[in-house]
Amino acid sequence: MYKSFIRPLLFLIEPEKVHHWIVVTVKCLYRIPGFNRLLQNFTGGSGTAGHTVIAGLSFRNRVGLAAGFDKNADFYREFSMFGFSFIEIGTVTPRPQAGNIKPRLFRLKNDSALINRMGLNNKGVDYAVQQLKKQDRNLIVGGSIGRNTDTPNEKAADDYIVCFEKLYDVVDYFSINISCPNVAGMEKLQDLDTLGEILTLLMNARRRQPVYKPVFLKISPDVNFGYIDQVLVLVRKTGLDGIIAANTTTKREGLSEAQDRIARIGAGGLSGKPLTERTVEMISYICKQTGNTLPVIAVGGVMSPENALRMIRAGAGLLQIYTGFIFEGPFLVRKINRALREYYQLNNRISDQAV
Repeated sequence: MYKSFIRPLLFLIEPEKVHHWIVVTVKCLYRIPGFNRLLQNFTGGSGTAGHTVIAGLSFRNRVGLAAGFDKNADFYREFSMFGFSFIEIGTVTPRPQAGNIKPRLFRLKNDSALINRMGLNNKGVDYAVQQLKKQDRNLIVGGSIGRNTDTPNEKAADDYIVCFEKLYDVVDYFSINISCPNVAGMEKLQDLDTLGEILTLLMNARRRQPVYKPVFLKISPDVNFGYIDQVLVLVRKTGLDGIIAANTTTKREGLSEAQDRIARIGAGGLSGKPLTERTVEMISYICKQTGNTLPVIAVGGVMSPENALRMIRAGAGLLQIYTGFIFEGPFLVRKINRALREYYQLNNRISDQAV
């Protein structure tokens, strides 16, 4: 029903407007007595499909909503109805910022993909903190943090520390976003010396906190394996808890969309189906290099249960969806959880037979 009727109607409307309308609709439905429980029963939101413990956090299932959807922690509680076990809010910056000029979000229907150049638009870390303080929740919430667009890179570490310390008491884990392609000059933060400085400062800040919160680094799919090897050295040296692979890509190879339209859209990060193979490749490499000892969260091209299973088999501990949620519909989470449940049940039977 979603792909044959609802999605074609939604795709007639400008993407940012649709996003706003969907959020308003879901928030209204959440307020209907009993609707939350009814939908959770249908989506399997309270199930234990692939229950796992990652970096000390207990996830009831392995599927989360990626950063970028709920930038300001405005509706994470409502979206938990769809079966997510965790939601990553942000990316937030120290000060509010409007982001890039519109239009800045584009659908590539033929490729099941999005191009965005949002520019980390958000209401600032103080707003997100207040939102997280005032709502009870029954799921894990991560906080993606970044620098303001007008902050020079030599002072970027200060922005990360501000967000880190202000969010520390109200999120369960952190995602360090140094790889967003939609903020001018941000790619320079991937320089290993600069990155090492930022990570060292953040880990020192964590040591001053009374409670341990896991910290993950979100890397770009456009880096090579040599760079990943050097990042893994930094991870071991600083004590980072894991990797999120991967952010959106600036590459445009292999797209079915007309090249003249791609050219008209211009700059921006590409997400969705074109990233599936690269995400699997990166996960496999990271897990091989670390002997499966470093937690990896897979994001980028999780468009189906089959994609999800490939990433889990490659070594991912958790999955995040965003573009798949838009193109495949709100019950993609349920489908993935069902596939994972069957996968783990089969593995358990095989293990029992082997014994």
